[in-house]
Amino acid sequence: MDKSIIFNHFASLTATQQRQFEALDALYRDWNAKINVISRKDIDNLYLHHVLHSLAIAKLIGFKPGTHVLDIGTGGGFPGIPLAIMFPDCYFRLIDGVGKKIKVATEVASAIGLTNVEAVQRRGEEEKDKFHFVVSRAVMPLPDLVKIVRKNISKEQLNALPNGLIALKGGDLKVETKPFGKAVSLTPINEWFADEWFADKQLVYLPL
Repeated sequence: MDKSIIFNHFASLTATQQRQFEALDALYRDWNAKINVISRKDIDNLYLHHVLHSLAIAKLIGFKPGTHVLDIGTGGGFPGIPLAIMFPDCYFRLIDGVGKKIKVATEVASAIGLTNVEAVQRRGEEEKDKFHFVVSRAVMPLPDLVKIVRKNISKEQLNALPNGLIALKGGDLKVETKPFGKAVSLTPINEWFADEWFADKQLVYLPL
């Protein structure tokens, strides 16, 4: 599945954004051959399983310029890099405990000219700064994640959606979300993207 799937769902991309999204395929193939950040069989599904999946967050919220976002457990740069392309006037810090994954995220961001991204080898527990939102993709169970990132949520509100955690998750989330009751909201991603791969995928939002 190629880049056109991104352009079909996001029609108002600038020429720069289109060029940046187009460049991801060759860059991730090249880096993945050296440092395995995406499973070998999944690299052909980069745009569907990784880029578009990450961009479900952009369907939930259009980050206002000046918004600071922390991507915890970014791996090779998801969801942080696609979001940084989509929101060039926002700041993204991508952290992961594994140095070689951070190297890939850094090199990809640099190669496509992203100036609003900083990738740092750091565990969530070690991150001290404040952000309007924390985003993550299937890093750990929600209660564990909230325990780590609560300290990182800024009191300053910039966006229509109150500051908090936005997580991309799959499967049955009843147990994970139960401690948060009505505070947590779940949106099935196939509300926006019809491909059957998204059938059990959800976007979890929790104001913090």
